[in-house]
Amino acid sequence: MPSKFIRTALIAAASVTLMTLLAPRARALDSGARLWTDTDGGHIAKAQALPDFAELAAKLSPAVVNISTEESEPREGEEGHPEGEYSPPQYGYQRSKSLGSGFIISKDGYILTNDHVVENPSKVTVTLQDGHDYVAKVIGRDTETDVALLKIDAGNDLPVAPLGNSDDLRVGQWVMAIGNPFGFDHSVTVGVVSAKGRFLPDSFDQFIQTDASINPGNSGGPLIDLSGGVIGVNSAIYTRTGQNMGIGFAIPVNLVKQELPQLRDRGKVTRGWLGVRIQKVTPELAESLELKDAQGALVAEVLKNSPAALAGVERGDVIIDYDGHPIRDQRELPLLVARTPLGSTAPFKVVRDKQIMELNATITALPEAELASAETQQKGESEAPAPFGMRVQDLSVGLAHELGLDTGSGVVISSIEPGGRADEAGLQKQDVILEVNRVAVKDIDAYQQAVKAGGKGNIVLLLVKRRDTTLYFALKSEG
Repeated sequence: MPSKFIRTALIAAASVTLMTLLAPRARALDSGARLWTDTDGGHIAKAQALPDFAELAAKLSPAVVNISTEESEPREGEEGHPEGEYSPPQYGYQRSKSLGSGFIISKDGYILTNDHVVENPSKVTVTLQDGHDYVAKVIGRDTETDVALLKIDAGNDLPVAPLGNSDDLRVGQWVMAIGNPFGFDHSVTVGVVSAKGRFLPDSFDQFIQTDASINPGNSGGPLIDLSGGVIGVNSAIYTRTGQNMGIGFAIPVNLVKQELPQLRDRGKVTRGWLGVRIQKVTPELAESLELKDAQGALVAEVLKNSPAALAGVERGDVIIDYDGHPIRDQRELPLLVARTPLGSTAPFKVVRDKQIMELNATITALPEAELASAETQQKGESEAPAPFGMRVQDLSVGLAHELGLDTGSGVVISSIEPGGRADEAGLQKQDVILEVNRVAVKDIDAYQQAVKAGGKGNIVLLLVKRRDTTLYFALKSEG
C-alpha cells in the first residue's frame, strides 16, 4: 500500500495534468463563450468608512423645530356635529392638535415647513430644541408645492439651518433627516438619495426620493447632505401601512428658494402661465402623429388670448423643448413655465406636421379664473352603436348647453364597455368627440364614416372634449 507521502504526490501530479489539459478549454471559454464580465482588479475602489453623522446632527438639530397646531371644532351637541343619538348639549370647543416639523432659515426667526402642517389652524406653536415655545405667524403658503413660511419673534438670534444646492445631488449619496416622527422630537435618520425627479400623483413638484426613514411628524423637516446644507424639505412617504416603508420624498430646496421671496413679500406664489392644456405622448399617439419618440407635451387645447395663442401654438402641436430644456415628460413643462419670470419672453420648439417650429411666448401670470372647473351631468337621447366598446349619440344644442359647451356639433359617449378598447384608452362616459383623425365630426354619421376610414398605421386619433379641457386619445383600429 503506497505511503501517505506517495499518495499525496500522485494526487498533486494528477491535478497538474488535469489543469494542463483543461487550460486550452478555459481559454477558449474566456475568449468567446463567456457570458459575464469580471471586475478589473486594478481599478477596484477601496471601501470607504461610513460617514460620522454625530457632528452633523449636533450642528443642525438646534435649528429644527417642532410645530403643533390647534383647530377649533364644535363639541358634541353643537351645530355641525354629526347626526346620531341624542345627547345633552355641551358648550365650548375642543381642540384638535396636529404635529409636524420645520427648520429655522434666518436668525430673526423665519421657519420653513410644509403647507399641510399648518393648514387652517387657529394657533401655531413652535417649540425649539431647548424647550422654549413661541406662537408663530403664518407669513406665506403655497399649496402647489406644499411649502409654508412661518415667523417667530424670539428676541435673540436663533440657530440656522443653511440651504444647500439640490441640483448637485447624486443618486446614492448619503443624506440625513431630522424631525419629530410620532412626536418624538429631534429624531435623526440616515439613508441615501434613492432617485431624483420623482413625480407623485396630484403634485406639482419633482421630488427627491430617499430611504432615510421618514414617518408621520417628519413633514416639514430638513433633508441634509454631508456638507451640512439642507437639500430638501421632507414632505411625503409611500406607505401601505401608514408607516415608513423605506420610500420617502422631499421637495428640492432649489425650488423652495425660488418661492421664498414671494412667500415673504406677498404671502403666496404667482407662477408663469403659457395657456395650454397638455397631455402625455403615448406610443400610440406618437405613431398616429408620426413622431420619432413618445416624448414631449401634446397640446390638447390652446386657451383664448393666452401667451401660447399669441405665440401661434395650435392644438395638436407637441412641445419638445422649452427655453433650452428638452421636454421628455409632459409634467416637466408646467414646472419650467412656472419658473419663468413674469413678463419675460421664452423660446420653445414644437413639432407640427413632422416639422420643428421655433416660437416665442411672453409669459404672464396664471389668471385666477383658470383655477376653477365645473362638473356637469348628461341626459341621453337616441343612441347608436359604435366601435371600440362604446356607444355614442348626437350632441344636440340643448345637451351641449347642459354640458356647458360652446358647440352644438359632435357626438357624446353615452356608455363605455368595461375592458373594451375605449375603456382601456381612458375614455369616459360624457366625453364629447370633436374630431376623428384631425377631421371634425358633426354627427354620428360623420363620426362612423371617419372611424371606418381608419387612420395612419391602424391608429384612430380622437379629439375629445371633457368638461373644461380637450384631450387626444389614440385607439387601434378594429378589424
